[in-house]
Amino acid sequence: MAAVTIRNLPEETHRALKLRAARNGRSTEAEIRDILETAVNPDTRQKIGTALKAFGEKYGGLDLEEIGTRQAIEPAEFE
Repeated sequence: MAAVTIRNLPEETHRALKLRAARNGRSTEAEIRDILETAVNPDTRQKIGTALKAFGEKYGGLDLEEIGTRQAIEPAEFE
């Protein structure tokens, strides 16, 4: 595995990283690794709710009252 050294990191940034790591229950190194992985590999999956919202915005949704007023289709008779 590769190792990365970060020079000239401000002490305030290092303290903030340590605090963030503690809040997330992991080491500072693990926190930095997670931050880097998230930055270069963002979650690009589109969730179903987001997709449905975008579909509704694009096509204007649908009118349920209009759908409910249609007459029922009579079944076919084969005699």
